Amino acid sequence: MDKRPAHIALKATDLAVGYSKKKAQSIVAQGINFSVFQGELVAIVGVNGIGKSTLLRTLGKVQPKLAGAIDIEGNPIEKHSALRLASKISIVLTEPVTAKNLTVQELVSLGRQPYTNWIGTLSGIDVQKIETAISMVGVDELKNKKCYELSDGQLQKVMIARALAQDTPIMLLDEPTTHLDLYHKVSLLKLLQHIAHSTEKTILFTTHEIEVAIQLCDKMLILEKGKSTFGQPCELISKKSFETLFPSDALTFDSRTGAFKVIK
Repeated sequence: MDKRPAHIALKATDLAVGYSKKKAQSIVAQGINFSVFQGELVAIVGVNGIGKSTLLRTLGKVQPKLAGAIDIEGNPIEKHSALRLASKISIVLTEPVTAKNLTVQELVSLGRQPYTNWIGTLSGIDVQKIETAISMVGVDELKNKKCYELSDGQLQKVMIARALAQDTPIMLLDEPTTHLDLYHKVSLLKLLQHIAHSTEKTILFTTHEIEVAIQLCDKMLILEKGKSTFGQPCELISKKSFETLFPSDALTFDSRTGAFKVIK
C-alpha cells in the first residue's frame, strides 16, 4: 500500500487567475481545483496561452487571484505576510537573471535573504544551507564561476539551487526545461523528482514536456479552457484527459504507450 504524504501543502478551490485592468477583469483560467500533498512532484500542463504561468505566479502571490481560494499548509494565502510567505514558497520564473556577474555561490546565497539580518550577514546555518543546495543539484565545481559563463542548463540548476537554499516547503518553477535538449530536460525533471521525494518538499512546475511528466510526476494538473483536471497520471490516462488536450487534426494520444502520435 502506498504511503500517503503527511499533509496538504497547497490547495486551490474554485480558483480563477488572470489580470485586473481598471474595473474590468480579464480571466485567463478558472475552475481550478487541486490539493497537493507534502513531497509530491506536480506538473501543470496545457496548450500555449491557457494560463499555466499565470497560475504559477498567482500561487506564489506574484500577482493576485481573481476568485476562489489558495491555502498554504491549511491557511489562506492572504494570512501570510511577504516575509512569512518567503519562508513557505520559493519561485523560479522564466525572467532572465539580472545578476549574471555574480558567482554561482553568490547567486545561490540570495536564497537566504528571508532569514538574514538587516545587513545580510550569513550565519553558519545559512552557509550550510547554501552548500547543501549547491551539492544537491550537482554544481559544486561551478560555484566560483560567474553566472554569465554558464550554459542554459547549468544556470537553470543554479536557479533551482537558489530556491533550495531558501529552504521552503513549497517550490514553484515556471518552464524549468526551456532551451534544454531532451537529455537535459529529462535529467532536470529527474532531479526535481529526487528533490521532492528525498526532502519532502512539494514541487509544482509548468511544462510542455507532457510525456516525460507522465512518467516522472506524482500528480498532474491539466488546464483547459474554463476547467481543470487533476490527478495521478494513470488516472488521467484512464479518464482520456490527454486525448482532448490538442486539436485532433494533428495529434492523437495513445493511452497504451502514454505518448502523443503525429497524424500524418
